[in-house]
Amino acid sequence: MIDLIGRSLADGAGMFWETLWALVLGFALSGVVQAFVSRAQMQRALGDHRAPTIARASAFGVVSSSCSYAASALAKTLFQRGADFTASQAFMFASTNLVVELGIVLWLLIGWEFAAAEFVGGVIMIGLLSVVVPRVVSVREQQVAREGLETGAPDSHDEHGSARPRVGSLAGWADAAAYTISDLTMLRRELVIGFVIAGFADAAVPAHVWKSLFVTGHGFWSALENVVLGPFLALISFVCSIGNVPLAAALWTGGISFGGTVAFVFGDLIAIPLLLIYRKYYGTRLTLKLLAMFWACMSVAGLATEYLFRAAGIAPQPDPARHGEIGRDVWGWNYTTVLDIVALVAFAALYLLYRNRGRLGGGAAYAKDPVCGMQVEKAHPGAVLDLDGERIYFCSDHCRERFAASAASAGSTAHSAH
Repeated sequence: MIDLIGRSLADGAGMFWETLWALVLGFALSGVVQAFVSRAQMQRALGDHRAPTIARASAFGVVSSSCSYAASALAKTLFQRGADFTASQAFMFASTNLVVELGIVLWLLIGWEFAAAEFVGGVIMIGLLSVVVPRVVSVREQQVAREGLETGAPDSHDEHGSARPRVGSLAGWADAAAYTISDLTMLRRELVIGFVIAGFADAAVPAHVWKSLFVTGHGFWSALENVVLGPFLALISFVCSIGNVPLAAALWTGGISFGGTVAFVFGDLIAIPLLLIYRKYYGTRLTLKLLAMFWACMSVAGLATEYLFRAAGIAPQPDPARHGEIGRDVWGWNYTTVLDIVALVAFAALYLLYRNRGRLGGGAAYAKDPVCGMQVEKAHPGAVLDLDGERIYFCSDHCRERFAASAASAGSTAHSAH
């Protein structure tokens, strides 16, 4: 048993080492874009759900990559402040499923075909959403949802200014570094859980167990079962954002189809904690509709991607022999080690910029979410809480409620002590 645990943890560590440089690169690029691209421009450009608007929403999502919780909060904020509901959902999907770091990690762990499928399938999925959402969610339901969000919404007065720093300014780059550090801090739990679970799924779960879940040998019906099951596994795994990629690698070598793997990766936005957040934002009825639409679009996108790649002759086949081998043979002096060393040096430089952002003139327009560590723009917070005369900024209602519950518990404990 101890040996099995050790091999599982070693496999997870190997996956992390193999993708470390890609994570640093992806989060650094994301920090740069977040620091220099205005969120107000996004809101003004997303007023309807015509094809050009959906394309803009997707492009904004790509450059605003974030964890699933923050993406859902930002989509809610954009909708609350005037963006079209469909466009805001397209933005949310793009910001978690069409991002550079996700594609690179997929490529490194299971192959370039999956990186390509992320973008091809993501475009298909967002296209499906743009057709389905306006036909399933009525204008009246959207109005009611917006009115509910506006009730008790935080004051959005921009007392700090919303002008973007110039690319040539050290203050701007310090803010970009702060975004990078805060995003990594925010996702540290998902990343650790994702790699640990993937290590155990790869080393501790025999291949025949996975094969019992995934139907094979029945042509289209097998492919259909796999793409429907993929999002369900994402729903119950509680691992979201980039943290589900290592688990996708374990599922792939375990026997799930190509399309099922793609659908699983897309399923990060229907994890149970996120469904509870949607319920708070939009109500139970609309959340159930979103679950049905999201699940269907993820599954159809995965199935369509598989058949497109088959037609092009580039659909990969799972190799059961690799099960239990992912994350091994990556140690030693090789290109991964060189890239990881370069990435660690670059990360150290970013951390120095982050630590000295005040001296360099950055940080004044931002606050740090005390729960998840995300850098929050004070002019456009996901949520706020006024406590003891101090305004605290959060990336989402999820973090605000966790902080309020913790503060209430601490207050109750202090009162009991007296």
